[in-house]
Amino acid sequence: MNALELANKLIARFGELLSAATEFRNEITLTALDSERIQEVCNYAKNTLGFDYLVDISSVDNYGDDPRFTVVYELYGYSHHCHLRLKTNVGEEKSELPTVTTVWRTADWHEREIYDMMGIRFRGHPDLRRILMWEGYPYFPLRKDFPLAGKPSDLPEVAFTQPAPLEGGPFVTLPGGKDAMAREPRVRRPDSESVETISRLERRTDIRKAHEPDSPSPHTR
Repeated sequence: MNALELANKLIARFGELLSAATEFRNEITLTALDSERIQEVCNYAKNTLGFDYLVDISSVDNYGDDPRFTVVYELYGYSHHCHLRLKTNVGEEKSELPTVTTVWRTADWHEREIYDMMGIRFRGHPDLRRILMWEGYPYFPLRKDFPLAGKPSDLPEVAFTQPAPLEGGPFVTLPGGKDAMAREPRVRRPDSESVETISRLERRTDIRKAHEPDSPSPHTR
């Protein structure tokens, strides 16, 4: 049995709760339309369909959209060697859904990291504490409205923190410039506006030419 057939069995069991299966590059994805029932769906996927390995849980900040957050579950079955992706959406006002630690124990730290970095709570989690930041930290660093340089905040027993010194760094987009490509941080050296001629960029003649003196913008050719 392949992943699509297993996904259709899940759809047959839960009906309109699940979206139609979508396939991209041989990967199958289902979306649970009610996040409150994600634990039920996951339990069936594991105990009936054999998805006994929770590979990962991740989250997406759809900043500006409602619902704001998407939680993504990557499942795998050692008996049938199939992969399945489950997704569900959670609104910012609620920012909570049931834990799946009762289905896979390995969900413990995955859910703690999402809570710590994105601020999504997992109801019923046995130990929902921050896992990277300290308790009492007031922000969620992976949200898209959190600034790249960070925010000043009190750090217990260390006094305080300041925004990270990222000016001119490799992940900071330069202001101004002749076009968006020239400002792109991934194609320049941190200490200059020149293109880093690594092998990836050597294959991109359009990027190199865009940075040559007096070259026309690729948008005006």
